[in-house]
Amino acid sequence: MPDLNLDVTVIIPAYQAADTIERAIMSVAAQSVLPREVVVVDDGSTDGTDNLARAMSTELGNTSLTVIRQENAGPGAARNKGVLTAKSRILAFLDADDEWLPEHLEASLRHFEAGTADMTCHNEWLVVDGEESLNDSLSRRQENTSAFVAIYRKGCISTSTVLVQKGCVEAGGGFDPDLANGQDVDLWLSILSNPDNRLIAFADPLSRYYVLPGSIDSHTSRRQKFHHRIARRWAARIASTASGGLKSVWFRASAIDYTALRKFIKSGAYTPATACLFLYPVNVILITLAAFRRPAKRPDFLAGERSVGGGVGQAGWRWPTVLALAWMLGTFLMYIWQFEDKLDYIIKAFVGAG
Repeated sequence: MPDLNLDVTVIIPAYQAADTIERAIMSVAAQSVLPREVVVVDDGSTDGTDNLARAMSTELGNTSLTVIRQENAGPGAARNKGVLTAKSRILAFLDADDEWLPEHLEASLRHFEAGTADMTCHNEWLVVDGEESLNDSLSRRQENTSAFVAIYRKGCISTSTVLVQKGCVEAGGGFDPDLANGQDVDLWLSILSNPDNRLIAFADPLSRYYVLPGSIDSHTSRRQKFHHRIARRWAARIASTASGGLKSVWFRASAIDYTALRKFIKSGAYTPATACLFLYPVNVILITLAAFRRPAKRPDFLAGERSVGGGVGQAGWRWPTVLALAWMLGTFLMYIWQFEDKLDYIIKAFVGAG
């Protein structure tokens, strides 16, 4: 066994994961180096996920297994419970429907042992209907010199690829339980907003992310909503970062709506696609407005604090800028209004083109 510091806790949040939890835990047991402990947090499942997880303890050798059951509170709250329970210096996250390849822990821990990383991530395989394709997180990370800005722009880190110092997660305040989507990206931004925290991303695809069937319409709308919230939360800090600026704020606002629009059209959901198209300028303005607010301290979610104002986490407008932007919004709306008699035709043409 390689000579590595194995002071690692694996945190697995699970909800209705009876079909996949054994695969996830077996992928931990198959690692070339084994962690100190595995903590499974069953987030109110009714399908026996917790019992299946407990039965896997014999597969883990000297690695301890703790299974915690809680009332359903969402993945952010489940991960926070795992963080609070963890005894190790380094945390590794694995979703219950994903799996690691055998070299994941060893390859990641090498960077911690070398003293070059506080957090690591890597590429992964996306599995859709049995077909694998590469999710190239590394190339997206390399698009900006700042990891903080790169992740804001493209959210390039997959949770099941991450190892991170527990102290960084604690200082960052943990996962926001009020975010149904994107709570992982929000925490990575909190951690990397501190320039002393170092992220190492590497190319090896050492995990599999399984894309499960579901309602594309409802999931896309929810994802869009919460990613707008995260974009607003961090807009002021990104705008004031040398390698970020307003162009990165606008890029993120556009990327969120463009991604949602493509998914709506692909699934034939033309009504939300049309709404997405026409609300895009409004969303850009709202996220831009957030860039001119004074950032507030992010709540300590591990201590039970909650988001204020719907999770935006900002306080105090810079009023001259706000008034200017309000004037811009009014001008835009007046411009759109001149096409009032044509809007119905435009919407029908767009839907027909889809």
